[in-house]
Amino acid sequence: MSIAFRQRLLSGDRLYGTMLTLPNGAVAEILGDVGFDWIFVDAEHGPIEAGELQLILQTIGRRVPCLVRVPTTDPVAIQRALDLGAAGIIVPQVNTAAQAAQVVSFSRYPPVGTRGVGISRAQGYGLEFAPYVADANQRSTVIVQAENILAVNAIEEIVAVPGLDGVLVGPYDLSASMGLMGQIDHPRVVEAIDHVTAVTLKAGLKLGIFGVFPASVKPYIAKGYTLLVAGVDTVMLGQGARSVLADLKA
Repeated sequence: MSIAFRQRLLSGDRLYGTMLTLPNGAVAEILGDVGFDWIFVDAEHGPIEAGELQLILQTIGRRVPCLVRVPTTDPVAIQRALDLGAAGIIVPQVNTAAQAAQVVSFSRYPPVGTRGVGISRAQGYGLEFAPYVADANQRSTVIVQAENILAVNAIEEIVAVPGLDGVLVGPYDLSASMGLMGQIDHPRVVEAIDHVTAVTLKAGLKLGIFGVFPASVKPYIAKGYTLLVAGVDTVMLGQGARSVLADLKA
């Protein structure tokens, strides 16, 4: 499935996803059955730890591709997510080409990269070791986030890194790094995002964007963004509960 997902991404298919932050198999199962093309599993800001990530991937990983946002560019975090069976990784705060190159290297087995080799769930706990390792470098999607003005300033060098599949823009962190916390519609923030957009598309890489609400994401579709994330499990749960309570009181 992960090979098919990466092929769809690289061919330019529009892929609709939502964000999972709760370390709960039932929540994962509900979102996995909705019909999204992929699930953004947030192991950076959310409370998801390795054991909980494994449970999520065991629950829905064969049903819907899961890209895991790892907490850092650390090789252990990257390799662990892939070893547990993630379809790919999303790496936050990649602000230089050197960081991007390391991310790609940590995600690929030798001789292409430096990913460690060990028995893991991704290869059937060793039972499917040979076939998994044979195509693992083609299997794993590698996305870096441009969410800091440093990344914007270095975007030409970042997108030139071989093996990178795409860039996911983080408008909120970007605005904060520019001293404009939460002002994602500020002209300077918009200009920075437009720069990342133009450079990334020119380089032939795919673009992603996250928004709490679909209305925040939809304008980027016309700009060439295809890896789309709308909604967060906690927000959708809270909104649904408020709506039920409001209807009861009405």
